[in-house]
Amino acid sequence: METKKKKMKMMTLDQMKDVHIGEIGTNDRDKYEFDLRLDILGEMIKSVRKERHLTQEQLGELIGVQKAQISKLERNAKNVTIETILKVFRALKANIKFSVVMNDSEFKVA
Repeated sequence: METKKKKMKMMTLDQMKDVHIGEIGTNDRDKYEFDLRLDILGEMIKSVRKERHLTQEQLGELIGVQKAQISKLERNAKNVTIETILKVFRALKANIKFSVVMNDSEFKVA
């Protein structure tokens, strides 16, 4: 009995995202990318905190919040203000850079 070999189609990560989440510019893809960035932000806070040999409680004391709030921030940075993010990174003696990218679409003032 002869076995047929199936060829697997190779795809880049971006191609897989296009197929399974949606192409760049669609609402689903934009939400996915935004959520991913916020998850990364929480992980960055945790990583820098650990590099500074601080507990969540110690970091909380530095910025005036409870340990639970630091824990929540590291797990889910979705409902946090920019002011809080800046406070955290200042307390960690770390710089954070934000960038604004202008879309090429037409802009009109009503």
